[in-house]
Amino acid sequence: MSLLQIIIISIVQGITEWLPVSSSAHVLIAADYFGYVGRDELLINAVANFGTVASMLIYFRKEIGEAVVGVFALPGALHHKRPLSAGERLAMNLLASLPLTILGLAAAKLLISDEMNAAVRSVNGVAIPLIGFGILLGLADIYGKRTRTIDELTPAHAVLIGAVQVIAAILPGTSRSGITMTTARALGYSRPDAAKFGMLVGAPVLSAVGLYMIAEFYFGNEVGLVTVTAAEAVAIGVGSALSGLAAIYILMSLVRRMSFLPFVAYRILLGIALLAMMPVPVI
Repeated sequence: MSLLQIIIISIVQGITEWLPVSSSAHVLIAADYFGYVGRDELLINAVANFGTVASMLIYFRKEIGEAVVGVFALPGALHHKRPLSAGERLAMNLLASLPLTILGLAAAKLLISDEMNAAVRSVNGVAIPLIGFGILLGLADIYGKRTRTIDELTPAHAVLIGAVQVIAAILPGTSRSGITMTTARALGYSRPDAAKFGMLVGAPVLSAVGLYMIAEFYFGNEVGLVTVTAAEAVAIGVGSALSGLAAIYILMSLVRRMSFLPFVAYRILLGIALLAMMPVPVI
């Protein structure tokens, strides 16, 4: 893998992971263009995701630090029935979102065949989810209320927002951040808080999946089946972290001043372009 390819894939992943436009679709397109398909593409996606998680941890370090402290303080707060601090509330909601999300991801792993996975993880396969879930984001953004803040987030809402990530894991092109923001907006949360929790709720899952896949490809059953070297993987991760941090700053600035509709329009146009490039079958 050339230095230019590493830079391009890192920037593509870093910018698109936190924007509601589907990073997996963009990385898949870039990897396909450079000839990295199958296991190589999966590994590139995994290490790039790991890098963007690092960018989110840096940006939201204050909230995450409070949540970590809140995990240990939460049992006492619940026992004594005292009002929860912001960190304790965030910790409770993140913990509440995990079980169903993990079960869903495990079920998807067991039930989806390699053939089905190959079909959806193609340039053509991501077009319909890009368009369909883009439209849903637009509808939720237009008709969703704007009154709820992250301080009003309930465990039930956290479970739902976390669980919808499973759809993005099954269907590349959906956008993990996009579908969590769509759900949060549909539940009435403001754009900045929908974006904020949509990013925070993805960190545990993205980290776990990334670690699992990296371990499989370099230390487990998949050893020797990829051409991407460990050094190239590290470079992609670092590059994705840097560009991901820039993307978060841009996103949080934009959603305070404008709607999600420009992202919706971009998704629809990209999906249409991908469909237009599909080969026409000869009869």
